[in-house]
Amino acid sequence: MSNGNGKTLLLLKPRGFCAGVVRAIDIVRIALEAFGPPIYVRKEIVHNRFVVEELQAKGAIFVDSVEEVPAGERVIYSAHGVSPEVRENSHLRKLRVIDATCPLVTKVHVEAVKFAKEGYSLILIGHRDHDEVIGTLGEAPLVTQVVGSPQQVESLTVPDPNRVAYLTQTTLSLDETTDIIAALKKRFPNIKGPAAQDICYATENRQVAVKEVASEADLVLVVGSDNSSNSNRLVEVARNLGTNAHLIDNYKDIKPAWLEAVKTIALTAGASAPECLVEEVVRFLTTQGFDNVNELEVMPENVRFGLPPEIVEAIASAPASASAK
Repeated sequence: MSNGNGKTLLLLKPRGFCAGVVRAIDIVRIALEAFGPPIYVRKEIVHNRFVVEELQAKGAIFVDSVEEVPAGERVIYSAHGVSPEVRENSHLRKLRVIDATCPLVTKVHVEAVKFAKEGYSLILIGHRDHDEVIGTLGEAPLVTQVVGSPQQVESLTVPDPNRVAYLTQTTLSLDETTDIIAALKKRFPNIKGPAAQDICYATENRQVAVKEVASEADLVLVVGSDNSSNSNRLVEVARNLGTNAHLIDNYKDIKPAWLEAVKTIALTAGASAPECLVEEVVRFLTTQGFDNVNELEVMPENVRFGLPPEIVEAIASAPASASAK
């Protein structure tokens, strides 16, 4: 690789952690500090391998179900939310629950309950096996069907085509979701939707940023884990615009062949990917001649979410010496 031949790295902003992810990780960290390990976490707190391993090292124990948590212990629900059945099982096991569900996911759960109570058939747009969809589906399982493509809309059957509503997973591709909603509206002209779109601000902003620069870049790299829905969507957005794109967990995943004949790389990160991994990628790419680094802020992002009461109380009751540090 030759250096200094005008190779550019476009660092997209916003990128990386969203408010819901920051909140969820903070909840686990503060719980570990305030109550001491072990703290049990149901599922991955956020879909990122690095984050999960870092919290494991501090004493968090990740489990697939609340049945694995010893009776009476503390358990944290992941940012993706849980079904009422999980809440009930936690109650039966007398678990001390701290809920790290993203408030934007909770919004979708509330909408599902509301539509179901009003007698609507619910169509949930999303990926059937994703933790978030499993949780939302659990709110009204008897009246909810999941669709992941416009084609699947064709095979839907509902008791009353005039009493249908749709909701979406928060981390979908905007373009793909628009196509599915269009297919639903064609099939059920009177379908109702949420008052405000369910796709979260961070998912939308990161996709918009990729769209802004895809035509300028020869390659788009997205830092994120392979089970992260919003990270995978960023790769799809770039590829749909004809730009080569890859999902990487860290800089070690970058294959030399990807960089051949590439002059401009756009780098972003999914909403659950930490900035330290992005910085490592930047350092690596500068050694490969991409030393003209430009940060491009497509739109400002300053959303913050409050912490749940159990965590606020834990901070308030911490010894004065700890809070004075």
